[in-house]
Amino acid sequence: MVTNGLPPGWAPRLRQLTDRVGHVFARPEPRVVFHDLVEGLLSDLPKKNCWSLSERAGHSHPGRMQTLLSRGAWSADALEAEVRSYVIEHLGDPDAMLVIRDAQVIKRGDKSVGVGPQHCTITNRIENSQVAVMLAYAAPSGTAYIGHRLHLPRTWIADSTRCRKAGIPANVAYASRPDQAVELLAEAVDAAVPFSWVSLDDGYAQHPRVRDWCVQHALPYIAAVPATLPLIKVGATRQAATTGPDQILGHIADSYWHRRTDRGTGRSYDWALVGLGGSLLVGGEVPTRGFAQSLMVRRSVNDPDDVAYFVAHARRRTPASVVISAAERRFCPVQPNRTGGELIGLDQHQVRTWTAWHHTITTCMVAHAFRAVQHAASSDTCAPARQPRQVAACRLGASAGAASCTLRSGSGGRRTS
Repeated sequence: MVTNGLPPGWAPRLRQLTDRVGHVFARPEPRVVFHDLVEGLLSDLPKKNCWSLSERAGHSHPGRMQTLLSRGAWSADALEAEVRSYVIEHLGDPDAMLVIRDAQVIKRGDKSVGVGPQHCTITNRIENSQVAVMLAYAAPSGTAYIGHRLHLPRTWIADSTRCRKAGIPANVAYASRPDQAVELLAEAVDAAVPFSWVSLDDGYAQHPRVRDWCVQHALPYIAAVPATLPLIKVGATRQAATTGPDQILGHIADSYWHRRTDRGTGRSYDWALVGLGGSLLVGGEVPTRGFAQSLMVRRSVNDPDDVAYFVAHARRRTPASVVISAAERRFCPVQPNRTGGELIGLDQHQVRTWTAWHHTITTCMVAHAFRAVQHAASSDTCAPARQPRQVAACRLGASAGAASCTLRSGSGGRRTS
């Protein structure tokens, strides 16, 4: 049986997984259909919708799979909890990251639940699309999704008739994507998921909602931020004492840059770490007691104009090399690389209602998690390089030009949040 890059001997293990989650379904018939559906998602079928997946499974028509997704009386939340448990059991590591990112599907019509004109990171423009806020668990051995939220634009919430036709429960209210991200992080913390960092793309990092929540709960985070993110001098007005990462860049001395090579791509970058706090804070945000903020700058060796900025909220005395390594690792889970960063089959679904969409995405999460675990079992696919070298940490004083430097060991220890 040809499958999508799975190692040998996967079939019995898939049966074990679908049997494990079988209690979600009240009867044996949907358990059989669910197994066929997941197996099809893991196959090399060029198109994965109920028609093609049913034909592959030997069904005479797609009705059984369509019923399972659209009208099946089973809980997507219960299945997602099983996915999280399975992922932590096989990939769980206190050195892991919780990664907030979007999954987006561009659509043509206006009937699919949640569809509407929204910014799409795939094309970097406004598209008619569905957007799901996703929580990925990025461990050294692999990455899988353990939580999701469908984002409903305000236009949907304001249209009760449209919501009713899509089967959206009456108690569902509008929630911004940052609010949904916080919900997902809170669920992971409540479930005692082991991790050491929260990773935020710039779409979330530039909003204080998620950063503030991490600070309030004493969680370390790495946030990709725009060059214009305000860094505010404590005790001064925003207008008189606001600077940005791009303005700090010109004050970093050559001796503070540290060259590192990305293991996955082989590309080399220069990194600099600037300690904040005391004089400059991210958006006026005060760090958790015992924590400190840092600004990291990544500059391409081949193209010095290719610059990226990150903000870190980490425990004091965290080695600079550990913080930079965490920023490097955040690139691994969002790439469709060895374990497959894409959510299998999500972009090919043909469902429209609230229930069917949640059933579909959690089933896709099962397939994605299974593939990640199988790759982790067969090889060390995404382990970060341990680099116990010393890294210069530049600290800016009240004026951007007053910089001092300290050296810290890069070995560092683990922490379970």
